[in-house]
Amino acid sequence: MFILKRQDVEITSVLHPKKDQQIPILHYQGQNFRLISVFNAAQEDDAKAFWRDLTDNRGKACVLLEEPERYSVWGKVRMEQLAVDSDSDTDRDDSTQPAFIQACVLLLQAVYIDVEDLLGGRQASLFENELMGVFQKWQFPQVSTPNAMKQLLTVDPLGSTAMPSWQEHHLNTLLQELFRLGKEHFGNGNFTGRVLDALQDMPANERNLFMSWLKQSPTGKDWV
Repeated sequence: MFILKRQDVEITSVLHPKKDQQIPILHYQGQNFRLISVFNAAQEDDAKAFWRDLTDNRGKACVLLEEPERYSVWGKVRMEQLAVDSDSDTDRDDSTQPAFIQACVLLLQAVYIDVEDLLGGRQASLFENELMGVFQKWQFPQVSTPNAMKQLLTVDPLGSTAMPSWQEHHLNTLLQELFRLGKEHFGNGNFTGRVLDALQDMPANERNLFMSWLKQSPTGKDWV
């Protein structure tokens, strides 16, 4: 579809009909778009490649928003879908997210444990501070305090009913930033192979679904 500038659009938020969280909505020429993924300013090529893949290869109606500090991809949505259509693509995405959130938390914990075990407590503390900065910068729900983040690093994702209610764009952003932090701490991206082993604790069907999603995600080429 289109590449837009911030002055071209209006961005508001609506309350999710099933969860106590706000959904960012972009309005452009009478059409509404829901946030799919966010990229930092240095990821222009990745953002455009992801946007073109969605529009050209998967037939989705999407816009790419260019801002000074970031790029973001938004998918077209009907507002009534969010309220009443339980069979919509949007709701199907929501229904698959709990396992995806669990998988991302497992990966996050595995990177943190690797940093602590291989590089020591000082690097682990630095990693925690950097991670807190990521959560605050990108406004992740339910991890806005250091205590909440520490709980996330220690909770059993597969046994807890208190996983954060993140949307897909949060997961994409987390994986992008987690890869960046891991690469900075370890000096290369080779850590991903051993970190992905943490997913073996998941049920096979959920792990396979997540891996399929991961391969198509904006950062999939870095992880898989």
